[in-house]
Amino acid sequence: MTRVGRVAKILATVLRYRLDCNLSRFVGERWWIRLSPLRLLPRPKKPDAERLREALEHLGPISIKFGQILSTRRDLLPLDYADELAKLQDRVPPFDSAVAVKLIEEALGGSIGEKFATFDREPLASASLAQVHAATTDDGDHVVVKVIRPGIKDTIAKDIRLIFTMATLLETLSKEARRLRLRAVVADYERTIFDELNLLKEAANTATLRRNFAGSKLLYAPKVYWEWCAENVLVLERVYAPAISDMDALTRAGTDLRKLAERGVETFFTQLFKHNFFHADMHPGNIFVDITDPREPSYIAVDCAIVGSLTEADQSYLARNVVAFLNRDYARIARLHIESGWIPRTTDPAEFESVIRQLGEPLFQRPLKEISFGHFLVALFQTARRFNMEVQPQLVLLQKTLLNIEGLGRQLYPDLDLWHTAKPFMERWMRERYGPTAFVRSLIDGAPELAIELPRLLPQLPDLITTAASRLGEFDRLMTDQRDALERLTRVLEGRRRFGVARRAFGLVLVGLSIAVLWRSSAVVVPDGDSLAVAVGAGLALAGSWLVGRG
Repeated sequence: MTRVGRVAKILATVLRYRLDCNLSRFVGERWWIRLSPLRLLPRPKKPDAERLREALEHLGPISIKFGQILSTRRDLLPLDYADELAKLQDRVPPFDSAVAVKLIEEALGGSIGEKFATFDREPLASASLAQVHAATTDDGDHVVVKVIRPGIKDTIAKDIRLIFTMATLLETLSKEARRLRLRAVVADYERTIFDELNLLKEAANTATLRRNFAGSKLLYAPKVYWEWCAENVLVLERVYAPAISDMDALTRAGTDLRKLAERGVETFFTQLFKHNFFHADMHPGNIFVDITDPREPSYIAVDCAIVGSLTEADQSYLARNVVAFLNRDYARIARLHIESGWIPRTTDPAEFESVIRQLGEPLFQRPLKEISFGHFLVALFQTARRFNMEVQPQLVLLQKTLLNIEGLGRQLYPDLDLWHTAKPFMERWMRERYGPTAFVRSLIDGAPELAIELPRLLPQLPDLITTAASRLGEFDRLMTDQRDALERLTRVLEGRRRFGVARRAFGLVLVGLSIAVLWRSSAVVVPDGDSLAVAVGAGLALAGSWLVGRG
């Protein structure tokens, strides 16, 4: 489909699903919305969020993927939108198996018969980006072969350019759209989806997860067959186990669902704080359960295309925030947010503490098993936005993963008490990381370097101590000045950009008016007096063209 055809399909979809009603909710009742002839049509009966989901499904797989990623931005979207978009299912018809075989053979440099003992041409599964085939190796290993859809990169690139243009237009027209940072969301989507297209990255992520949990009773990742992997082909050990959503199979096997739910929480915190490498796409379709011993169930994770990690500073601050929340220490949470730079240092700590207390105290009036830390994290991010908090992509992945883990855990065992499971783990981690044992261990690890550097540093020590405070103060003032200057420059550049876009839009309106005037004057028998219309039309065309070209 050409770009013009794609634009036409999007406009037709907007009309069919009355997305103009959704737009007014985000950008407000602007004059161009109030004057829209669409307002004369009856208001749709279905909820706005449901119509948006149906529209994305109608537009096809790339829009579905965008909607899925958008559903994770609960810090930006209203909850009804986030919940509805999370229902999007990434299932599309498979492409021709002959094409899949050709792509695999080209990537691996040999025929299917040379590489595999058997190869099932009927795909096991098919999604918007790839499809999966079953196969066996000459050694008798059962594997799955994942292959990227042909031509999908070009399709995605075109769609992303179009989505980015729409986001830019909305940010120009609406302050609310700018607050939602739509262009940043699209850029994040672009990075995520192109990472998913590189199967070598997924292979490396899977191998890392497998190594991190080697010998563990918590999680298993399938073996990667590196000799048959390429950028568009991935070969993994085939997993034979029930999906975590198959409650009937788990119940029939007599699975200890409470232990399975608690191990899910422990697995998440282990990935986050011990390994600092977490599977960030843990929805039910990617998680299976090893029930070889139903009393000791464990998880099997597949589709490791999206993973997350935190900087050491973010990891430390997040851990201390969790412990502070468990202890209802709202003042500490406020201080940590400011110290970490998540919100501006000019924020009044007492004011921010008051807002967090208003958010947290109602939660603690309920039984702990009913409190969702994931939803608290979402609410905290939404609240912190009032204080100009910029949510980092790694924190969004973390939030999404925690929501998935909590949802899966409470589906398995509704009485799951996340706090009872998480608190001992977090307190133990804090002791290991920052307690006396950690201090002694760091001294031992750094002893060789310390022995070399100490003789050189000792003579300078008195001077370093006496000047440290003044130097730190000077450095802090310099950083504050630079940050203020950067913010001023950013505001100036953003103002100029918006002015340029508005100028181009106004120019296009003038060109459109000129076409209407000239068309009307040429469509009728023009008397002498109508030469003024021609002149006006030509003037509008020239002025509009100049504004568009100069913008």
